[in-house]
Amino acid sequence: MAQASQDQGAVGIADPDEDSPNMIAYRKIEDIITRLQDETEGVPVRTVKSFLSKIPSVVTGSDIVQWMMKNLNIDDPAEAIHIGSLIAAQGYIFPISDHVLILKDDGTLYRFQAPYFWPSNCWEPENADYAIYLCKRTMQNKTRLELADYEAENLARLQRAFARKWEFIFMQAEAQVKIDRKKDKTERKILDSQERAFWDVHRPVPGCVNTTEMDIRKCRRLKNPQRVKKSVYGVVDDTQTQSPVHTPSQQSSKDTREDVEREILFLNTQLDRHCMKMSKVAETLMSYTEQYLDYDPFVTVPEPANPWISDDVTFWELEASKDPSQQRVKKWGFSLDEALKDPVGREQFLKFLESEFSSENLLFWLAVQDLKCRPLQEVAARAQEIWQEFLAEGAPSAINLDSHSYERTSQNLKDPGRYSFEDAQDHIYKLMKSDSYPRFLRSNTYQDLVLARKKGTNVEKQKRSIF
Repeated sequence: MAQASQDQGAVGIADPDEDSPNMIAYRKIEDIITRLQDETEGVPVRTVKSFLSKIPSVVTGSDIVQWMMKNLNIDDPAEAIHIGSLIAAQGYIFPISDHVLILKDDGTLYRFQAPYFWPSNCWEPENADYAIYLCKRTMQNKTRLELADYEAENLARLQRAFARKWEFIFMQAEAQVKIDRKKDKTERKILDSQERAFWDVHRPVPGCVNTTEMDIRKCRRLKNPQRVKKSVYGVVDDTQTQSPVHTPSQQSSKDTREDVEREILFLNTQLDRHCMKMSKVAETLMSYTEQYLDYDPFVTVPEPANPWISDDVTFWELEASKDPSQQRVKKWGFSLDEALKDPVGREQFLKFLESEFSSENLLFWLAVQDLKCRPLQEVAARAQEIWQEFLAEGAPSAINLDSHSYERTSQNLKDPGRYSFEDAQDHIYKLMKSDSYPRFLRSNTYQDLVLARKKGTNVEKQKRSIF
């Protein structure tokens, strides 16, 4: 902790990954804190007289809220309190009277954290550091720095966890106490409160949110356990880095053969996962959005009128008619889902399948869709009819299923329900999507329909231009 007094006015070594999301947020917060501490335009820092004592270097919560509303262009006090509480949760400001890091719009006294303890210094303190801090607290002014109940419990757990090296931890704490006693009383009081606030962030009161638990850098660091971590007091902790509240009293036993096999299976499964680069995902999303741009009545003005903002329902009538427009026909080419959602598209696709003698696939898919909407009392009988028509031996419209889907479906029919044919329907859908649907888009039936609608649209535009 001697280092803290030397570095109090300077920021420590920052994480090299300056563009990480947390670091960007820290820099913005630190800019606000720097402005708050400005001697001319910041919040006035003063010494407050209390009963038989003085409280140095403090500001009130109401002063901070008023400054934020004035200098950050905030109109609502609740918003200023919210921003202040977010800053306090990271430990940049802290109340001197309790351990709960929130901002209150009243006379509660707050103090600014020393730059040495700022989160941008990438602290990830070890349990050994926490043990030294708690041990040091027991040696200091017990009236002012008495351990809370949860801290006493944590100290007992840490003492069990570090049984072999507790003498070394005790010596470290004792040495730091001797150094602290040589400092000025006012300076020591400020440093003690700043150190306590630091641990309130990294080992918070039970029930308070730990802002360091879901740190993005920490998640990334877990993948590289060999990376050296910074220690507040220069002590390397060779035990687990989890919170002392969850530190087990004994080391876990070695992995068994079953554990290793389970881990190998898990890792193989992860390797087989289909991963896609973010750039590819963004590109796909953009192309999807551009594809449907002309079909969104809120973005592109439809013809003849937008029914969402007028009483004219002609647009919906045209969309439901059996004489599809060019836009509707083009939409069938987006995906098989779009073709099946449109009644005319579904009818045209069925005619194409009949010409290829494979209409039973679509008929089966439609029958299963209809089954899902049937009343419950009709489901069992209708499920048996579908089985006899499409899946039973010698069925008049037999479909081609793989053995796995066939077995699952036959098992499901022992207790028939609306979703008994889910596996078979999914298999047939994928078959149509990969085989029949692409051929439908390349067929003369679909191409002629697109060209016919295009010619009709051009003729209609010419008529409008004439009249």
